[in-house]
Amino acid sequence: MHPADILDENKQLISAVDYYFLEEDGSRFKATLPFKPYFFVATKQGCEREVASYLTKKFSGKLATVETVFKEDLDLPNHLVGLKRQYLKLSFLSVEDLTKVRREIQPAVRKNKEREQSSEAYTTLLSNHLLGADGDNSENKATNQMENIIDIREYDVPYHVRVSIDLKIFVGHWYTVRGRGSLPVEIRHREDLVDRPDPVVLAFDIETTKLPLKFPDSQTDQIIMISYMIDGQGFLICNREIVSQDVEDFEYTPRPEFEGPFTVFNEPDEEALLRRFFDHILEVKPQIFVTYNGDSFDWPFVETRAAIHDIDMSLEIGFQKDNQGEYKSRPAVHMDCYRWVKRDSYLPVGSQNLKAVAKAKLRYNPVELDPEEMCRMASEEPQVLANYSVSDAVATYYLYMKYVHPFTFALCTIIPMEPDEVLRKGSGTLCEALLMVQAYHANIVFPNKQEAIWNKMTDDGHVLDSETYVGGHVEALESGVFRANIPCRFRMVPEAFQNLIDKVDKTMKHAIEVEEKIPMEEVTNFDEVCADIIESLSMLRDCPNRLENPIIYHLDVGAMYPNIILTNRLQPPAIIDESTCAACDFNKPGATCQRKLPWMWRGEYMPASRNEFHRIQQQLENEKFPPYQPGGPPRAFHQLTKEEQATAEKKRLSDYCRKAYKKVHSTRIEERIATICQRENSFYVDTVRAFRDRRYEFKGLNKAWGKKLAEAKKSGDAAEIKKANGMVVLYDSLQLAHKCILNSFYGYVMRKGARWYSMEMAGVVCYTGANIITKAREIVEQIGRPLELDTDGIWCVLPATFPENYVVKTTNAKKPKVTVSYPGAMLNIMVKDFFTNDQYQELEDARSLKYSVRSENSIFFEVDGPYLAMILPASKEEGKKLKKRYAVFNFDGSLAELKGFEVKRRGELELIKIFQSSVFEAFLKGTTLDECYAAVAKVADYWLDVLFSKAANMPDSELFELIAEKRNMSRTLADYGEQKSTSISTAKRLAEASDNDIYEQIKS
Repeated sequence: MHPADILDENKQLISAVDYYFLEEDGSRFKATLPFKPYFFVATKQGCEREVASYLTKKFSGKLATVETVFKEDLDLPNHLVGLKRQYLKLSFLSVEDLTKVRREIQPAVRKNKEREQSSEAYTTLLSNHLLGADGDNSENKATNQMENIIDIREYDVPYHVRVSIDLKIFVGHWYTVRGRGSLPVEIRHREDLVDRPDPVVLAFDIETTKLPLKFPDSQTDQIIMISYMIDGQGFLICNREIVSQDVEDFEYTPRPEFEGPFTVFNEPDEEALLRRFFDHILEVKPQIFVTYNGDSFDWPFVETRAAIHDIDMSLEIGFQKDNQGEYKSRPAVHMDCYRWVKRDSYLPVGSQNLKAVAKAKLRYNPVELDPEEMCRMASEEPQVLANYSVSDAVATYYLYMKYVHPFTFALCTIIPMEPDEVLRKGSGTLCEALLMVQAYHANIVFPNKQEAIWNKMTDDGHVLDSETYVGGHVEALESGVFRANIPCRFRMVPEAFQNLIDKVDKTMKHAIEVEEKIPMEEVTNFDEVCADIIESLSMLRDCPNRLENPIIYHLDVGAMYPNIILTNRLQPPAIIDESTCAACDFNKPGATCQRKLPWMWRGEYMPASRNEFHRIQQQLENEKFPPYQPGGPPRAFHQLTKEEQATAEKKRLSDYCRKAYKKVHSTRIEERIATICQRENSFYVDTVRAFRDRRYEFKGLNKAWGKKLAEAKKSGDAAEIKKANGMVVLYDSLQLAHKCILNSFYGYVMRKGARWYSMEMAGVVCYTGANIITKAREIVEQIGRPLELDTDGIWCVLPATFPENYVVKTTNAKKPKVTVSYPGAMLNIMVKDFFTNDQYQELEDARSLKYSVRSENSIFFEVDGPYLAMILPASKEEGKKLKKRYAVFNFDGSLAELKGFEVKRRGELELIKIFQSSVFEAFLKGTTLDECYAAVAKVADYWLDVLFSKAANMPDSELFELIAEKRNMSRTLADYGEQKSTSISTAKRLAEASDNDIYEQIKS
């Protein structure tokens, strides 16, 4: 879907949206739907009619209609009793008209708001008393009605998003489209059709020539090959000007499920190659084009080379660069898989190139080739180069089909954007789009985007440089090697075990009834399970100091931040102050609708006092500043923009503080209390809950298909294995992508420019999460050994005799057996006791404003493990621990988790990477800690010998590989000025060792 402009029957330009539809038989058509763009304005009370009349006359010809609407405004005092704010809905024929009118109204609204803030309350009361408060005073009859407009809303919603929200038209659904002559088309959602269609997908990749040590230059270098796949069939076009011989048809199938039969076209030169590619595109008319980093390399290179041969790519196939530097087309979608990898794959930065992604996600080793060898290969080994070229196309195509396609189009069904945007926009933008859909259908007017407050002051009169909240708690508690098969010493607290024994019944009932949702009447072996747990705990209580094998667990909270939001009914409009409560009818003695939660505020402020700041402002008001444009007159302070004024004030104040106080910043951390209204409109919470449940659904399906895959492998049915494998990958991709966006509902509220902004909410979420993990640590350190605290979990070792998993038998046909993990249940009862919200309120009857009150807690610990080993390195400094740096191994010897080591990072010394890769395996050797450390020392000694002998017995080529590291420079050499670094020195020396042309290229 794309915004468009069309002529109506009166030959007037009006705005519309072009919708591109795919029919069940694969044919396609376009339908254009006109829709009047609009925004809302709020006026002073009683001025609506006069303002509407004024605007209609003033903007005659631009304004289509003006109507009065009543919207839920969550900023309106006492809105919970049903009060709605009256807005004027200004509708326009085109977006251009809307923009022109907005530009005139917006400055007036800003001035009116400033005037309203500066005038004090008693001034308004006095004028009402003197002029009569019957609403018909001179203020309402002001000659300039623009002064009566006090707010403007929803003026910046993108047009196609606006239409999609209002008319419920989303990409990825089936619709019945009916033309009605001169009337607009009718587009009706078909809920009965759910099967996904199969659009034509083309994934392509190009190989180009390049000069030694240079990046390919589209002005001088040529395209050697274009490899592409269309719906599983591969094609390769070769430029015979560069490729020394014809390449025959061949097959590249890295795995049985990734078939790659390739048809080869050998074209005489680059122009013929491009024409063949464009002609094939026009023949098959793909709906989806797929690249890997195509926005930055493939598309611009193809466009430039085509232009050199007098071929206009935008006229040929409709693709061109937009104002954001992205290549898009109206009838087709461009999906750049690199965007998915960056945002949703959870792969580390060093593993985001196509080869690394193919290894991690598609689980095969792709063909790799040194870029410096490509031109030689084209003339000497064209078949090898062809294999390399098509391997990229195969990887891009199957990465898209398995991961990106199902994820993107699943999100498109609920997010009012085109697929290109859903793939490329940040997760915070997607959260906001979801919230806008929910707000519109709840008749809630959108708040305006958050604007920066310049030079905000603290309560005691200091200028704030920045303010934020204290984030999640991360702490390293122990270092060393912990293995499930090597005894570990425990010193435990008997009283803690007695406490657990006293709560066994309560703990298991909570796990069965609340977590597993099974009534206790259906459980048949409850007493046996409890007796077994009590027996194990009693043994540990009676012998608290012991040496035995440990169990290594990761106890983490499932979707912690979203569940804290849901449990406490946290949402930006619900964060209120005393004045909001004072105006609310529900604020009565004994009311339970105010939930008070702590959070930690951190601010950096300048030590200068308020008086000193005011003196600096007075100095600046007497000074002149550079002109707006070169050659213009100098400007006075009041002629600067608000941002320029704030920057000048801050700079002058920083200089003053540096001289007077010998420091620029002071930091203060303080605990604050946020009040959360438990009766606020729950649209935000409902959106988070729906998205969380959607992710849980995908996780459940992933687990179910995992079981089917295991069964298929046992039976040896190849077709069933292939199908189950595909479904496991699909649902794992969907749940991971939903996890990324779900977690963004917390981060979104602190994003600059967010519509629903709240630092207090983000602070409460983090502080509550830190308290949960701290409480869990208090329990674990009495019954075992906590090793590392994450933001949402705790790594620990417990004695091997500690109660683990118990099978609870039931008479329920659907769940005859359920497995309850006691370590998780033990922590969940703690969460229930300390973090349950007993004030959760839901609106039952909107007419009588009746609310039901209940207890809510959806925060649950999940148990990952047990694991074979966990290695936590020690710091080089005494008394310090290394946070977020550990390796965890499964019982099959594979790495379960690796955090903070260089082997995962891009740009580290190859020597360190190889050393770490080899030393990790050594930690699993030996039967005692001494033997384990001896095996590790053996590996370390080998590499120390290499260092101390300066690699005397090693070939130079191997040595250079070991001591080389990869670095990227984000700016040009000139931008770094006099700075010094290995990257800058290397770039200069490389250039000097080559030729002046390369030096100039690096420089610029």
